[in-house]
Amino acid sequence: MALVEVSVVEQRYRAVLEVRSGVPVTEVAARFGVSRQSVHTWIRRYDEGGLGALADRSRRPDSSPHQVSAAVEAAVCETRREHPKWGPVRIAHELGRIGVVPALSRMSVYRVLVRHGLIEPGPRKRPKDSYLRWERDEPMALWQMDIVGGMFLADGTEAKVVTGLDDHSRYCVIASVVARATGRAVCLAFASALRRFEVPDEVLTDNGKQFTDRFGKGGRSCSTGSAATTASLTG
Repeated sequence: MALVEVSVVEQRYRAVLEVRSGVPVTEVAARFGVSRQSVHTWIRRYDEGGLGALADRSRRPDSSPHQVSAAVEAAVCETRREHPKWGPVRIAHELGRIGVVPALSRMSVYRVLVRHGLIEPGPRKRPKDSYLRWERDEPMALWQMDIVGGMFLADGTEAKVVTGLDDHSRYCVIASVVARATGRAVCLAFASALRRFEVPDEVLTDNGKQFTDRFGKGGRSCSTGSAATTASLTG
């Protein structure tokens, strides 16, 4: 035990002895520069645990209600080792399907995987105020299209979502759930949005083969643009 800790214990012990010898608690508290509640606490702790109980105690809780149990952690790690390509979203979904409780969030699974060295922690995201917002001057000037994965049906099948966003208003113009994100599925979702909202000036996509067919052999694609350029639909 450090000298400072011993000194603190000794001072508290002297306070306890003074009260036991008949000195009023208020007077003892004033002399040691503490509250009366503190003096009463020292007396109670001394009665329960002796001299050692007067040392400072850790404020860390014995358990955390948000901490994943050891059994659930083991299930997360075992699932990851059996399926190395599964990420936190898929693992949380699969464990929920087999009845693991409590239900795990994506972040809970992510923290477990990082803690056990099963995935590399991703870089911290930049603060939102560090980004420069840019947008077109009016609605229907540009649509941004993309394909989102990681959505699972009740039977474990992964579904994709063809998405479209108006750049100015941030209004979702396309949200089509598909079993396979083929060029045909993208074209059908896009055509449906055109019938409902009419034709935007331009469309921006990434270089996915569903949009450009750059990795295909002349198959069907919905060639709208690329990450660096946009396709003009009205010019």
